[in-house]
Amino acid sequence: MVNHVGSLKEWCTLMETSKEKLVVVDFTATWCGPCKQIAPIFAKMAEEYPDAEFVRVEVEDADDVAEACGIQAMLTFQFFKDGNKVDELLGAHPNKLGISSNT
Repeated sequence: MVNHVGSLKEWCTLMETSKEKLVVVDFTATWCGPCKQIAPIFAKMAEEYPDAEFVRVEVEDADDVAEACGIQAMLTFQFFKDGNKVDELLGAHPNKLGISSNT
């Protein structure tokens, strides 16, 4: 299941979650074509990796979160562990979007 983060308060709670498990964040926008194309792949990954937390941040609704995370392009994925960003992927690259045991 993909959850949604819409505020800095929810973001702070999510970073607490990242102390327990990997958090994968999809920074998306409703106007972004590639974002729409990869959304079902992201949702499928959430089902395939139940030990990770998958969330979506709509950048226009949560611009404060996007700004805090330094989002400058659609589509951006960020990976968090222990409250820290451990990886980032820019663009809709389904073959690159994966979770390794190192992350």
